[in-house]
Amino acid sequence: MKNSYFLLILFFGLFSGQKLKVIDSESGRPVSNARILLHDQIVYTNEDGFAPVNQDAANFEITASGYQKEKSQAFKTLIKLKPIYKDIGEIKIVDVNIKKIFDDVNRNYHKRYYNEPSLYNVVYKEKKINNDKLDFLVIAEAKLWSKSNHYNFRDGYHKNYDEILQMQLNNVKYLKNLKSDSIFSRNTDEFSHEYMGNYFLSFELNRTLKHLKYKETKYSGRLIFEEGEEQLITFKIKSGSGIEMKGEFKYNTKDKAITYFEIHYLQSNYPVLKRKAANGTEYDYQLGDAVLIFDFYKKDGMYIPALNKLEGEKYVAFYLGKKYERKFSREIIYNTFEKSNKTGLDHKVDFSKSIWENVPVKEQKEDAILLSAEEQAFVNEK
Repeated sequence: MKNSYFLLILFFGLFSGQKLKVIDSESGRPVSNARILLHDQIVYTNEDGFAPVNQDAANFEITASGYQKEKSQAFKTLIKLKPIYKDIGEIKIVDVNIKKIFDDVNRNYHKRYYNEPSLYNVVYKEKKINNDKLDFLVIAEAKLWSKSNHYNFRDGYHKNYDEILQMQLNNVKYLKNLKSDSIFSRNTDEFSHEYMGNYFLSFELNRTLKHLKYKETKYSGRLIFEEGEEQLITFKIKSGSGIEMKGEFKYNTKDKAITYFEIHYLQSNYPVLKRKAANGTEYDYQLGDAVLIFDFYKKDGMYIPALNKLEGEKYVAFYLGKKYERKFSREIIYNTFEKSNKTGLDHKVDFSKSIWENVPVKEQKEDAILLSAEEQAFVNEK
């Protein structure tokens, strides 16, 4: 199926339908992408702040970007997170050399992040919004195998993707694609080197360091919050290539590891590009703004992926006198982790064709996927 050019994943559901809500303690607004670290699983809140958590859950941790960490001894239907920025006026802002940190983490990546074959049960979600209307939604369950949890550039360039990552598509829980006259579909659904790279923090660190090393690049970093061994650092980069970036990351000063990384590519003021539609017609294309997010947790002394997310907005095409504007998001939640062998999966997706042309393996799991109100309305739409 066209419009399906991405990596997929599985979910290992152990829940009985209970849900917990996370909100901002000051505004009462729901907190999305809050990570809940349970005894044997990881889940995240959806856009409405809800996450599937069993009622007998105990001694779990809740974290979210921009909020102080919260620990709960027992199940609660409502968790309130305190924003860390409230007291920012009382904090002495300290300059930080982000280039030095990124370079050190990149060079020592294999020492600080788990780098052996790994098997994950994951949930994958992707949405596309054209001209402010949701017209594509997929939520799927899969198994994901990684050889080293690190992007191998040599294999990537040669499209030896099975040496980097393998996926077994299991249950497709929701898949709805409304036909539209959007021209954002690619001519191929085959994975690209860069597309697969977006699933690895090591790939993104390499890309960011390239921008930092341009002669005319200007950058800054600020330490704005510190709690124990963890620092929250914000940064801005104006690349010599003309691209502007900003973001934040959490840095463990003892382990010298980045535990959360968020980078925004501000591209909406980039020069208009020329592209061709599938029928060969040329049109103007304006890049939008994009954000990449990586989240990790510590297990047995090493850091393991918990979340990978990509979002984009304000991608605009002017085609035959009509304007098309796209927003999109895709995320992978690594619910469970276990050590694996070096051979990978018995049933794996063929990345050389559309993901939906691959036959899923039928594994019956309990449904623990919570739709947002917008997603539920879209699924119900006839």
